[in-house]
Amino acid sequence: MAAGALMMAVVPAAYASTYERRPVLFVHGVESAGSNFASQEMRFESNGYPHGWVEALDYNSLGAAAQNYNGEVEEQIEAAIAALKQRTGKSQVDVVGHSEGTKVMYHYLAESPKAAEHRESVAAYVNIDGQEKNPGVRTLAVWAERSGPTGPEGRHMEGAENVTMPDMTHVQSATSSQTFVQIFKFFRNRLPKHDIVPQKSVQLAGKALEFPQNTGLAGDTVEVWPVNFNGERATKTPIASFSITDGSEAGGAWGPVSAKSSQRYEFALVKPDLKTLHIYLEPFARSDYDIRLLGSIPIEEETGKFPGSSGAVMIRYKEYWGNEPGQNDELLVNGLEVCTPSLCPWQKKVNAYFAFNWEGKEESTLNEEPALSHLPFIQAAQVYIPASEPPNAIVSYQLNSRGGGGVRTLNIPNWDGPTNQVQIFWNDFESLNF
Repeated sequence: MAAGALMMAVVPAAYASTYERRPVLFVHGVESAGSNFASQEMRFESNGYPHGWVEALDYNSLGAAAQNYNGEVEEQIEAAIAALKQRTGKSQVDVVGHSEGTKVMYHYLAESPKAAEHRESVAAYVNIDGQEKNPGVRTLAVWAERSGPTGPEGRHMEGAENVTMPDMTHVQSATSSQTFVQIFKFFRNRLPKHDIVPQKSVQLAGKALEFPQNTGLAGDTVEVWPVNFNGERATKTPIASFSITDGSEAGGAWGPVSAKSSQRYEFALVKPDLKTLHIYLEPFARSDYDIRLLGSIPIEEETGKFPGSSGAVMIRYKEYWGNEPGQNDELLVNGLEVCTPSLCPWQKKVNAYFAFNWEGKEESTLNEEPALSHLPFIQAAQVYIPASEPPNAIVSYQLNSRGGGGVRTLNIPNWDGPTNQVQIFWNDFESLNF
């Protein structure tokens, strides 16, 4: 902290406005969504940024790649920046791009016919583990050490401030508290005082999206249920219910809901055909406005073929490692370790692990499912979990993270897969540590 004070002391007065507090826009990478920035948004708000000053864009990253980032994505960024400027009264914003999002932002700032106009609205930009060309604004280039060599012989951005995050993989470098320190220091020229500051009463909000197009799930209903330790609903009716009517890209908004940080919740995404996606998160440390309830018709059809079988996708925006002795994550389903060296090598960058009965067998072979496991950031394996309609047993999902914090458990009813599917979101942090 003393070093941060010294840095402020030597900044010439003419540059003081360079480091003023401005709104922040996050642009995610391929096959991702705004929830990738939820922890960082909490950290900004814990360090004095008002609610509404930090926004995470949701866009069709697959579409962006196909259309060279022109058209709709550019318009979304323009609209998001204009809204942030109007909301906060600031003439410029700060932007963070990750992975594919850095290519989107490079086009926006350097290649678009309106690039010069775009640069006028961006005071500072953080390029996380992506492209290497300087976009023409004040830039911090952040590199994940495990993504490849950095420096003159490797990945490096000329004319930018460059920093390498030690022993980190690609997505982890966007969500970690260590990266937040670098981002905050670059934007404000001082160190943050806090990690995520807990709150007792929290507000919860987000979007219901068809993934990865990130279009609103119009026609679906979001129900919010308090649940007990076994994941069973603790009330006869949901504490909140929202009908999704906006099916546009980045639509699907729901909330806010008043909640308690010590309470566990189920977010039920009820489809028009009455199939339900049951989504569970760990108890909330503080208000979270970036909850993304991610439906996917092709994936739901693939994972719900066999009646009498349950399963889940376990998502964490920090890669699961299974082949690094001393640094491995343990991912357990009813006590079965599924994060094995062959299924979760750190090089595969697994952020979403599907454990379900794809073979139609009443045994857990851990055989790799061929379709989902070939997609970026995804692994899928044969895990047999008996199911019932209605549920008649509890399934234990556990994570013992390489970052410490002990074993974390989310118990879930054994929902029958064809009509009731399950998502679990683990926090991408283990403890609140500075």
